[in-house]
Amino acid sequence: MGINYIEKLSSPEEIKKKYPVTAEMQKLKEKRDLEIKNILSGKSEKFLLIIGPCSADCEESVLDYTKRLAKIQQKVSDKIFIIPRVYTNKPRTTGTGYKGMFHQPNVLGKEDMKNGLEAIRKLHIDVVKETGLTCADEMLYPENYEYLSDILSYVAIGARSVEDQHHRMTASGFDMPAGMKNPTSGDISVMLNSIMAAQSSHKFIYRGWEVQTTGNEYAHAILRGYVNNQGKALPNYHYEDLVSLNYEYIKKGLSHPSVIIDTNHSNSGKKYEEQIRISKEVLNSRNKSNDIKKLVKGLMIESYIEDGSCTIKDKIYGKSITDPCLGWEKTEKLILELNQML
Repeated sequence: MGINYIEKLSSPEEIKKKYPVTAEMQKLKEKRDLEIKNILSGKSEKFLLIIGPCSADCEESVLDYTKRLAKIQQKVSDKIFIIPRVYTNKPRTTGTGYKGMFHQPNVLGKEDMKNGLEAIRKLHIDVVKETGLTCADEMLYPENYEYLSDILSYVAIGARSVEDQHHRMTASGFDMPAGMKNPTSGDISVMLNSIMAAQSSHKFIYRGWEVQTTGNEYAHAILRGYVNNQGKALPNYHYEDLVSLNYEYIKKGLSHPSVIIDTNHSNSGKKYEEQIRISKEVLNSRNKSNDIKKLVKGLMIESYIEDGSCTIKDKIYGKSITDPCLGWEKTEKLILELNQML
């Protein structure tokens, strides 16, 4: 019973000093942040592709993967803006299993959050250095935002966190877009209320301080499917779902109505190859309706070097140890096909 205090972790200032952002990297982030905001606001017609492993489990393979993304970004830059998924925190439904690089920097080692903080900071810095792409991460812990605030370009709030007051209020202080997923129940009103909260100003306790946020006008929706009361995964990316969401968005009067479609999770039933079909269906829906085209600003795809997934014990280089992912060969082909459809 009770809480055992193990070790005080380094502060964000200490970690940032050890792994600093250069002036060149800062300019790159500012440029990419602005372009993402322009896409979400409708000033740019480019299409967002937030893509990468379910969890960033190994720096070597993540860097390998993101370098491949950087090469294909050059081929599709006129229409597609790629944001690598470098997710260093992994929410777990039952609280057990691999929780991401922050918890466990060495997948074969023990949990070590002190070194995990350094590992995730170093990974994000190295991706930017090696590829020129700034990344997305999931904010599993609101307090962790400050460790990466100067290097990320996109933050997602997960389906199990989106109803939490602290997550919503912290997102209202981000200087970058925040994607708010629908909850696992599928209640769209919860997601829209979360977006409204994130777009508003708040005063609350954060990292031992009383803080005031300005509101994040670029907070937006992510549809990831849902689970019904029988435990069955159901999708919410179809044409009718998007028409309904557009109506509810307008009714709420939220800034910059936007949605990203998560092609995996409950939308695919975690059948990773279904992401190909789902991606194309979403683009077909955009092509049939100008309202949907204005609303749907991008896709979120789980992809890695190798198809599928494996256990930590049987770890294979570039293969997910959490949810199954689309392999690189299929990923590259899909990106080029999506580019043609846009």
